[in-house]
Amino acid sequence: MNIRILFVSALFLFSALQSCQSDAKNKVEEKEITIKVPRFERDSAFKYVSQQLAFGPRIPNSEAHLACQSYLASSLKKFGAEVTEQKFISKSFDGKSLNGNNIIGRFNTSAQRRILLGAHWDSRPFTDSPLTVGDKNQPVPGADDGASGVGVLLEIARQLQLNPVDFGVDIVFFDLEDYGDSNGGASETWCLGSQYFSKNLIYQANEKPEYGILLDMVGASGARFAKEEISVQYAGNVVDKVWNLAQAMGYGNYFVNDRVGAITDDHYFVNSIAQIPMIDIINRPVDTQTGFVAHWHTPEDTLDKIDRNTLRAVGQLILAIIYREYGGTL
Repeated sequence: MNIRILFVSALFLFSALQSCQSDAKNKVEEKEITIKVPRFERDSAFKYVSQQLAFGPRIPNSEAHLACQSYLASSLKKFGAEVTEQKFISKSFDGKSLNGNNIIGRFNTSAQRRILLGAHWDSRPFTDSPLTVGDKNQPVPGADDGASGVGVLLEIARQLQLNPVDFGVDIVFFDLEDYGDSNGGASETWCLGSQYFSKNLIYQANEKPEYGILLDMVGASGARFAKEEISVQYAGNVVDKVWNLAQAMGYGNYFVNDRVGAITDDHYFVNSIAQIPMIDIINRPVDTQTGFVAHWHTPEDTLDKIDRNTLRAVGQLILAIIYREYGGTL
């Protein structure tokens, strides 16, 4: 008699657990179905690129640099982010004291899960590419090399305000990335802003983002985003997740499965110092003299080099990552 009661009770408990699991599964599936990825507006992103260039080259200690940092901070605030400005002074490889400012916009600061999105907003003070003809001491306009990634992330911020989700997103605009020694200088002469950010984290130990994505030179026509070595070394699982999603979304012509060598970029210091796994989405064409696009570090890095379709491919992918992470489908 007791055995039968125990058996019936166990059967009832098993059925109840199955029902609870089924209900939970249905709720998850219902949540996944209702999560809609917003449309990335390429014209809006292009406008944000154009507005950065209107200030002039964003070289440190210049009026254009000051004006652009004010524009970026106010834009993030307008889109509803909690904004922190990390102002600092760094010594450049040529002995100058540079006034830097990492601009950080945080969405849903109390969310337990979050990711980090980054781009550098300064432009290089020297057009020292081997392809530059004439004076190599003139500044780079920086449409693709800097402004394109920032433009994409400003549109991401705008979409997060229009389509809020209970998921943490931190956007950081790194400063002083492009003031480095190109004549055999150490890696540490580059990416001064991300070095400062990584040594002065705004997070407590249990608040760090799960991973990060850096956007650098993401605006040129026919861009080719290959799997960069540092990204694979520190965050190979994130590389695979992002590239697989990009290809599933029909962006395989941009996100190719080829591997390319390590690049000293902001993600290197976020990985090695801050220990936040971060990948780099960066344009690496095939068979070029510099390893980058022809307008890299030249006076030709101007607004006409920006392709709205490339901006949309990258931006739509980033939006899909955010909303699919929130919906539990990535």
